Amino acid sequence: MSLAPLLDAAPAIPVHAFAAMAAFVLGIVQFAAPKGTLPHRAIGWIWVLLMLGVAGSSFWIHKIKLWGPWSPIHLLSIFTLIMVPLGVWRAHRHRVIDHRRIMIGVFSGALVVAGLFTLLPGRIMHAVVFGH
Repeated sequence: MSLAPLLDAAPAIPVHAFAAMAAFVLGIVQFAAPKGTLPHRAIGWIWVLLMLGVAGSSFWIHKIKLWGPWSPIHLLSIFTLIMVPLGVWRAHRHRVIDHRRIMIGVFSGALVVAGLFTLLPGRIMHAVVFGH
């Protein structure tokens, strides 16, 4: 395992990857910690900012080009930029079940599933984890 391929990439890629890794770790903490507490809300706001950073930074990454500079992952980024604030709004309105469903969905889709795709051969994170 070596961070060299990630650190040698265009600046948006390490920003995107480190924000995603931090969001993943904080997401796991959120699942395990008590809900509705001040720490849950504080960590939640950090997670929200990280996820907005992950989604936003993806628009400067153009490794897979299907439609001009864009790829299906950019659709996931748009979806994330819509759903994360919606999840926050649901929590603010005390619609806890909706909040939970949205945030688990974003975590599962935008971090876990998308993260697994970064481990495919030829991708930078594959080189980081498994070597060249």
